[in-house]
Amino acid sequence: MDIHEREMPWVKRVEELIKTLDGSTVGELELREAGTEIIIRRRPDMMLVSAPTQAASAAQPLVLGGTKPTAVREDRSQPIVAPLTGVYYSAPSPSTPPFVNLGDTVHVGQVIALVEAMKVFNEIQSEIAGRVVALVAQNGEVVQKGDTLIKIEPL
Repeated sequence: MDIHEREMPWVKRVEELIKTLDGSTVGELELREAGTEIIIRRRPDMMLVSAPTQAASAAQPLVLGGTKPTAVREDRSQPIVAPLTGVYYSAPSPSTPPFVNLGDTVHVGQVIALVEAMKVFNEIQSEIAGRVVALVAQNGEVVQKGDTLIKIEPL
């Protein structure tokens, strides 16, 4: 085992996770084990990995997929979570556009989604103003209370 393998054993773990997730419908995975935190967000253009939490000052998060590790800017996004369990809807009806799209700017109180529970459609409003950086929940899927629906980066 060379020095590179001893210093970053989590890289092999990330590669294993990526291979396991290949072809699945999982959009985001957060894993914490033995002082290491790994976050994988599935987007066509990149996957993010954070460095071990114990060595956060010495190591920077990396973007996998390129030939060289590249520093990733700090994730300042805040989640908008489901206040109850139900079916998530990103639009008011199947024939209308979604409430928000990736990159949209939202304001406090703006309706960003619906969660249907017991035949009642509950409006989900943004609690922060900012830019939509991730659409985590999938339209029509069941979400649990506390699940992240959308991530917003404050302005």
